[in-house]
Amino acid sequence: MNDRVAVTLSGTSLLPGDAEVDALVRGVHGNPFAILGPHADRDGLVVRAYLPNALGVDLLDWDDQVLSPMDQGQVPGLFFARLERPQRYRLRIRWPGGEQITEDPYSFGPQLGEMDLYLFAEGNHRNLGHVFGAQLAEVDGVPGVRFCVWAPNARRVSVVGDFNSWDGRRHPMRLRFPAGVWELFIPRLGPGEKYKYEILGPHGLLPQRADPVALATELPPGTASVVARPLQHQWRDGEWLEQRKARQAVNAPMSIYEVHVGSWRKEGGDHGRYYNWHELAERLIPYVVEMGFTHIELMPIMEHPFGGSWGYQPLSQFAPSARYGSPEDFAAFIDACHQAGIGVILDWVPAHFPTDGHGLGHFDGTSLYEYAHPFEGFHQDWDTFIYNLGRTEVHGFMLASALHWLREFHVDGLRVDAVASMLYRDYSRKEGEWIPNRYGGRENLEAIDFLRHLNDVVEFEAPGAVVIAEESTAFPGVSRPTQDGGLGFAYKWNMGWMHDTLKYIEENPIHRAYHHDKMTFGLIYAFSEHFVLPISHDEVVHGKRSLIDKMPGDRWQKFANLRAYLSFMWTHPGKKLLFMGSEFGQWREWSHDRELDWFLLDEPDHRGAQRLVQDLNRLYQGAPALYERDSDYRGFQWVIGDDRWNSVYAWLRWSESGEPLLVVCNFTPVVREGYGVGVPRDGRWVEVLNSDAECYGGSNVGNGGLLEALEEPSHGQPATLMLTLPPLAVVILRPTE
Repeated sequence: MNDRVAVTLSGTSLLPGDAEVDALVRGVHGNPFAILGPHADRDGLVVRAYLPNALGVDLLDWDDQVLSPMDQGQVPGLFFARLERPQRYRLRIRWPGGEQITEDPYSFGPQLGEMDLYLFAEGNHRNLGHVFGAQLAEVDGVPGVRFCVWAPNARRVSVVGDFNSWDGRRHPMRLRFPAGVWELFIPRLGPGEKYKYEILGPHGLLPQRADPVALATELPPGTASVVARPLQHQWRDGEWLEQRKARQAVNAPMSIYEVHVGSWRKEGGDHGRYYNWHELAERLIPYVVEMGFTHIELMPIMEHPFGGSWGYQPLSQFAPSARYGSPEDFAAFIDACHQAGIGVILDWVPAHFPTDGHGLGHFDGTSLYEYAHPFEGFHQDWDTFIYNLGRTEVHGFMLASALHWLREFHVDGLRVDAVASMLYRDYSRKEGEWIPNRYGGRENLEAIDFLRHLNDVVEFEAPGAVVIAEESTAFPGVSRPTQDGGLGFAYKWNMGWMHDTLKYIEENPIHRAYHHDKMTFGLIYAFSEHFVLPISHDEVVHGKRSLIDKMPGDRWQKFANLRAYLSFMWTHPGKKLLFMGSEFGQWREWSHDRELDWFLLDEPDHRGAQRLVQDLNRLYQGAPALYERDSDYRGFQWVIGDDRWNSVYAWLRWSESGEPLLVVCNFTPVVREGYGVGVPRDGRWVEVLNSDAECYGGSNVGNGGLLEALEEPSHGQPATLMLTLPPLAVVILRPTE
């Protein structure tokens, strides 16, 4: 740097020392407010601005009258002037492309309150989406955007965007000790501005980072964050939210339609564009209502860089993906679901995050959001980082994300992905590749504490919302209340039931006798947790084949097996979840790149499968015996569980008022006539559903709708029904009044 002569007035230096100017120019100065902006002294006010590439700057008063031209400092872009007295001012900047009048960002004081910083540091700030990130604000009557980001080990953090030509020298931020939070108010910015953070880490400049608490993002493959307005949606779901607690209770029906938003349908077919939230509201919601589902579960819609991750590698835990519209559009979709009587569950991923350069990994040049050691912080299976939930700031960040979706968007529940990977430090790791907890065990104690805290906070902050665990191990008490030593989830996915029953139904019927217990084993533990029975997207990809294509036999038998399996599922204890396309027997494996094969509904057997699911949902919601005692062993009673050579099962479901429903399954292609089944009452019984009915594409073998139970004890029951069991089918009966 060239030597200079200090510019002085009345004995006071107007310019900082060469070392500080050099640090500012090189972008390594950690405290720009010490140099830039207004600085009062005994002679008035010294104003400094660093505006690289500016041709000249004037100080203006609040009426835009010139107070003083600013002089050039010792380096290009550094300007200074003295005012005789402290007063408010603006900058008139002459750029090569035109003139700009704005307030000086460095004339504004600290923006965040001490309580916000304290709550964040201790991991208990539950409104980060309203405080951190890019927030529209008005400071001293000046509109603009307040930026705030956590980067405690950074040497310098700047906001960059189109508004400053992505030049990190223009808007370096103020560091707030000891929280490690950087902040800056930039006047005259508004919604829609793209931005990132330029961070100088301990060992050098890092790739520009997206905002961890961004409320909106640009459309992928762009990776910038976007300044968003606070939600202004006028909600109309007050009555829904008031009644939600009863609706989401464990003794209420829950039938979930799992959806990947980008591939349910597309405008123009397989290679068309995504539907936006408004188009989905017009098409998806009526379909779900018509099919009789109670809930939609959306695979992750938080912004994610790689569409092939299906959303399970998100980087913006507060921003709905720009692929489908704005946050306001998403809120309108949720509201429309509630208006139609449909609940919405979001898949949410607190277990891991991707390694993309603009993301959270090594965010400030250190392992900030992730564990530092790869045995703890890197997931080899998924090539992702693992959140360090033992760090209070990360714990609070993820807690605030969960509450953001539940409170801001009125979402009715979260399905927490990959819980098993969170619970165990040795998950999918070989011996010697994991680090024990402080007691020498394999449990991830900090993740367990987080999950318990999450469920307690959700219960308090979002009454009636449910949190569901995708958990595949025998970890005890997943859906037991935290005060009783459990994790506190409302429900747990029953992965064991799914694996066993799919293995059974894939067998040729002639071999099913040797696998009979796979359909009964789930009842040994069915009441140990509150379960959801999941036939999810994971079961119809990666060579596993679609649900209909898992079925053995010719085309007719495949559809009969599908209908029987779905009927078995809907009458088994546990809430229901079915992935899109399975309801009408899609042949191809699901692909996120194309829409479902809706053209198949031109064929009667596909329409029949769809109608069966529709009728199963209506029967399920209209028969309290099928849902009121899902988690109570008194709601289920085996009648026939050991007829392996005929592959026949029969059981009773009981409502809380003592009303029974009889379910009889025949998993062979043989019609069985005169098959006696014990029942608790004599008199008339009506066949309320037969999966072999002609309207479903079946052979229409059945019992004529009405039967008379004989006063002959059998199977431990006082009466007997003599039934005709249709092939590869389920019949459901109830006593008449």
